[in-house]
Amino acid sequence: MTVAIAIMSTSGLATADSTGDSTGDIEARLAELEQRINDAEQRARAAERRAAEAEQAMAVQRRTNETDQPARVTAQTEDLEERLAAVERQASGEEGFSFNAYARSGLLIGEGGKSIDGGPYLTPAGSVGGAVGRLGNEPDTYVETVLNYKTRYDNGAKAHYRTMIADGVETSNDWTSDESSLNVRQVYVELSDLPSFTGAFENSAIWAGKRFDRDNFDIHWLDSDFIFLAGTGAGIYDVQLTDDWKANFSVYGRSYSEYPTEDSDTGGDTDNLTFTMNNYVGNWQWMVSALSAADNEERAMDTGATAADSGFHTMLAYHGDSFFGLADGSFKAAVLHGRGLGAETKVIGGDGNLTDDATSTRLGLYGTTYLAPKWRLAPAVLAEVSEDRYAEGDEYSWATFNARLANELTANFEMQYELSYQWMDLDPGSTGNAVEGSYRKFTIAPTFKPEVGGFWKRPEIRLFASWSDWDEELNDFSDEDALGSAGFTGGEWAFGVQSEIWF
Repeated sequence: MTVAIAIMSTSGLATADSTGDSTGDIEARLAELEQRINDAEQRARAAERRAAEAEQAMAVQRRTNETDQPARVTAQTEDLEERLAAVERQASGEEGFSFNAYARSGLLIGEGGKSIDGGPYLTPAGSVGGAVGRLGNEPDTYVETVLNYKTRYDNGAKAHYRTMIADGVETSNDWTSDESSLNVRQVYVELSDLPSFTGAFENSAIWAGKRFDRDNFDIHWLDSDFIFLAGTGAGIYDVQLTDDWKANFSVYGRSYSEYPTEDSDTGGDTDNLTFTMNNYVGNWQWMVSALSAADNEERAMDTGATAADSGFHTMLAYHGDSFFGLADGSFKAAVLHGRGLGAETKVIGGDGNLTDDATSTRLGLYGTTYLAPKWRLAPAVLAEVSEDRYAEGDEYSWATFNARLANELTANFEMQYELSYQWMDLDPGSTGNAVEGSYRKFTIAPTFKPEVGGFWKRPEIRLFASWSDWDEELNDFSDEDALGSAGFTGGEWAFGVQSEIWF
């Protein structure tokens, strides 16, 4: 309190001086503030004496209770322990309200001093999920705000309520309501530690509502999930089938609406249902999903193909606790395959335009390690092949190779570098132009942060310069994508600044 008052006094003196008050007035105010400081210090000493006296009295009472009133002291002790435990749960986040967030925002400016197209999905392969490196390549402002409330009940049961609100825009204006895509992305309740759950379900958690699946995981440097299971539904986590085998079960719904049918230009709608079993044995994960969208085959396809009304999806993944067994660090690797509605291998059930014969196979992996005490490396590979995706005979093949390198120079500053290469061979059949070629990008980014060390520490403020180039043939894939835009021809530099935070 003394420090706070001293600060107030300093502020008050500065204000007096700046407004031209007389010296006598300043001295009077100073005397008044000195007296207030003395009074505050006396109150603090008095409070300390009362606390010491109370502690001594409690010690005497405790000794008396130990001999004369054991039942009452036991009850008082248990009450105090319960209150202390409640405070500790609140402090640890196990109970009460908490706030989490993710956000990024910045400028991406081309050589001509104007904003340019960007984003991890700007290449023709981006139309089928082919992401490239995101460092120095993002023109948007995107924010996720997550509100949580957790409760623990007297019987030990726990409840978790979550709401997540998100928005994203590409304009740099301060007022963006006309371009806003504000959305409630999650709202659900999860119950765990239910005392009536026994056996295989003893440590399980059940949930219902709209949510991202708890066990989604991604390659951050590409802004691409390995797997993204989301929608509205219900499920149960952590069913202990054997000592070494846990499984999650869920059903997610996603809506396909306002698509043309043979009888109506905008009259079709249905819901895709994804039934998933997610298995964990040690570091291994095996995920199996079945998909169904009744009447989706009535969708009128421009290609003349028949839309899928069902599908299958599976993923085999390994979550490593070293850098591919070569050094300290971590890695993740996954192979995914889907048919029909499951041929959208990343966002399961997210694409209703897939044909009944569509097939896709995707490979993803990344790792993190230290090459030297101040040098971090994070390589990543993401690749996919698909056939009969939107039209009979179409073929999409692409592969992205990416590496993020960071050199920690001081406690608050590091240099980040990112190199990306994407090869693509895309043949959309009768719906567009077939192209084959590659895209290259290199970024250098001086980065400031409160504390360096590891790829997952945020916030960061980055300055960056990015050079990108691509084969001219890729401009012919579409007039509507970034590479088909007039005047955007490759071999160009982009500059900017960006902040990124999560907690």
